[in-house]
Amino acid sequence: MAIEHGSTRTWTKSSYSGGNGACVEVKSPAREHLAVRDSKTPTGPRLRFAPASWSAFLDTLPRD
Repeated sequence: MAIEHGSTRTWTKSSYSGGNGACVEVKSPAREHLAVRDSKTPTGPRLRFAPASWSAFLDTLPRD
């Protein structure tokens, strides 16, 4: 999921997400961090990552 740091003020879900609600959502309202939450629990806890940490995580995922 490509997120430009500091430009996404609303929660964004991957275009690969199905309709089953088993997804994570990401937003990045500031360049210093981005937030991740479970789409099934939108009012639940959120994880906060530095941009470099999030990019490093994404680099470990398999590509199509």
